[in-house]
Amino acid sequence: MVITVKFVGVFRSMSGKSKFTLKLENIVPLREAVKEIVEESPKLKRVLIDPELEDPRPNTLILVNGKEISVLNGLDTMLKDEDEVVFVPVVHGG
Repeated sequence: MVITVKFVGVFRSMSGKSKFTLKLENIVPLREAVKEIVEESPKLKRVLIDPELEDPRPNTLILVNGKEISVLNGLDTMLKDEDEVVFVPVVHGG
């Protein structure tokens, strides 16, 4: 199964690419795909994963096929062949 992964902003510069395909054996939850993604691009782990929560959600808007994961099943959203996952950094100001 093949998933298209796209990066926006700082995620694009840290990964060195705007998109790539991720090959997975079976249908998997998004959380497992995120682990594979940071293994594929280790520099991303610093900016994508919150070190305390070990979770990408505080720093990232994640879309699966154009829908924000909070309206799906969050990190438990099951990914299928040909799905598209987009990571958009969330910038906090003050």
